[in-house]
Amino acid sequence: MNMKSFKTIFAHLLFLFYFSSCADEQVVPTEVQLEVSPGALEFGPESGEGTIEVTSNTFWSSSTDVDWITLSNHPSSQSGLLVVGVSPNPSTSHRAAMITFTAEELTLDVQVIQQGSQQEASHNLPPDATGMRDLSSLEMAKLLKVGWNLGNSLEAIGGETAWGNPPVSETLINAVKAAGFNAVRIPVAWSRFSDANTFTIDESWMDRVEEVVNDVLNNDMYAIINIHWDNGWIQPTFAEQEYVTERLEAMWRQIAINFRDYDDKLLFAGTNEVMVTGDYSTPSEEYYTVQNGYNQTFVNTVRTTGGRNAYRHLVVQGFNTNIDHTVNFARIPDDTTEDRILMEVHYYDPYNFSLNENSLVSQWGKDATDPTATETWANEPYVDRQFQKIKNSFIDQGIGVILGEYGAISRLNVEGHEGYREYYIQYITRSAHRHGLVPFYWDNGYSGNHGFAIFDRNTGARIYPEIVNAIMDSVD
Repeated sequence: MNMKSFKTIFAHLLFLFYFSSCADEQVVPTEVQLEVSPGALEFGPESGEGTIEVTSNTFWSSSTDVDWITLSNHPSSQSGLLVVGVSPNPSTSHRAAMITFTAEELTLDVQVIQQGSQQEASHNLPPDATGMRDLSSLEMAKLLKVGWNLGNSLEAIGGETAWGNPPVSETLINAVKAAGFNAVRIPVAWSRFSDANTFTIDESWMDRVEEVVNDVLNNDMYAIINIHWDNGWIQPTFAEQEYVTERLEAMWRQIAINFRDYDDKLLFAGTNEVMVTGDYSTPSEEYYTVQNGYNQTFVNTVRTTGGRNAYRHLVVQGFNTNIDHTVNFARIPDDTTEDRILMEVHYYDPYNFSLNENSLVSQWGKDATDPTATETWANEPYVDRQFQKIKNSFIDQGIGVILGEYGAISRLNVEGHEGYREYYIQYITRSAHRHGLVPFYWDNGYSGNHGFAIFDRNTGARIYPEIVNAIMDSVD
């Protein structure tokens, strides 16, 4: 045997010995490690960033279920820093959420807390009663007398003219005043934001709304501004409650501060026809409880801005502004100022006569002649009973009530309909006034078939002078 052969055999034996030794040893799996530091992060109300140190020996990931927290990383196999960002908090209340870290079967949570926004001193003024008369809500209701709605203009999604009306003019407002109306309800969609994360209302839009308000007030009329449908974001459910409350609070704080120096001829109305989209049934306890909470948020937010807003008359609504739901479920919010809250309801019964464009119901009331064109309910006695309910539950208890919307569409293709429409509007106005409600006719600016307009939005001319006269005769 030569030396080369010996070396080869020796190498083979050495390999077999090593392999046998390794096979006898038990392989111990590596234990998964995951550590994070710190265990909590806290931020002020403004936007900001923080870091969390992650130590791990395997792949890890992080996640959160809120949109106001952003995370910098993707799943990582290395230890390192996670950058955590937060958007500004529009609410005065603090908010909190969790970041969850996962490495195989291990999970760890880090709490993120963000403080509520601290209003600047100028945003929280001491109460100022200058120009705010000592009027109860019932006394204010009597002064309002009879109102008109500037519908389908400032609440139009997409812009003031998006729903077919021209820009609101001083000429139009002058014509409304000349016809005898002494109050204008101004529906507004405020969701035109310069910063959607903080619900900051665009300054130019705020200024435009103020121009229209000034046109009304400069005519020695009363004005009511609200947050109208606005794409239906005010949903009265537990699932949406936190989001809606924060947004409602942020928007009303800005509106209230902007209009804080106006006297008591300007009123604020918190919402409009709050309901779960498409659900016209009797509200569940969840629905009306949440909606009552939105009314309370509105009142609290306006009052905390101080100044004249500490004494301003505020308007809240019953669920979907339905009279029965209001009587059965509405709760007047707690208020730091006594007797300055009014309730609002709407009236469009019967639907097939007043609103349904596809309905063949074209007659209404005691003089109807065709049973096939008439509803069997919601005639004059029904109107009186509904308004009596509101009177019993609110007006007789010292709470002023606004009939914020009512009216009936035109049916230009149905002969004789206009007489029934005129009588319907006259009766609703008279009954509301007689029971103590303040009637505000709904005018959407459209004068064609199925429209509500009684004024030409371009010239201010009275399209239906008979209806205007019927309204005025009913409140004299």
